[in-house]
Amino acid sequence: MIDYLTKDTLDSKTDEWLEGLEAYNTHDFRCESEKSALLVIDCQNYFVGDPAPDGAPILPRINEMIGKFHDLNRPVIFTRHMHKKDKSDFGMIGEWWPENIIEDTPESEIHKSLDIGPDDIVIRKNRYSSFYNTGLDDILREKGVRDIVISGVLTNLCCETTARDAFMRDYRVFFPADVMGTASEAMHFASLMNIAFGFGVVLRSREIF
Repeated sequence: MIDYLTKDTLDSKTDEWLEGLEAYNTHDFRCESEKSALLVIDCQNYFVGDPAPDGAPILPRINEMIGKFHDLNRPVIFTRHMHKKDKSDFGMIGEWWPENIIEDTPESEIHKSLDIGPDDIVIRKNRYSSFYNTGLDDILREKGVRDIVISGVLTNLCCETTARDAFMRDYRVFFPADVMGTASEAMHFASLMNIAFGFGVVLRSREIF
């Protein structure tokens, strides 16, 4: 997974994707730091664990963004996708996927390389959307958030679904192409195109602020 990227090709690939999106990526919204929050979606050992072929190229870049948000004293919210041991919360996820992340396992833990601060929020979820039965919307409203920056995995599942859900709740969505990944470059680029066309601004992580 994410075998289409290396740390040496991340920037050149991002440039290529953004060039391919120019016809759709036309909104000139700028992220307002005082109204922003960073979502770090499902960067767990299951997806990006050691050895880490899955998320290694994007993890250092995600950490850079986490540092920026910490410096600005803005919310950083991590999600952990997992299910109960008795499978009672599997729903369609359990029917669709033969293997799932179970609570209280090493695979469910957030990758150790990520800099979780003492004031960061960690929420548990069991569906693609980070908003589904998690209280995330209430947390963001309480903190005065309007602009959501999305990072993590998988681009076309939990990241894209969360972005769509955020847009439907009237948040402005920022979707940095270089801080997320999925099973193939085609899937990743298709999600970037979907977001740019109807749900958010696709950009480089260094362009957020």
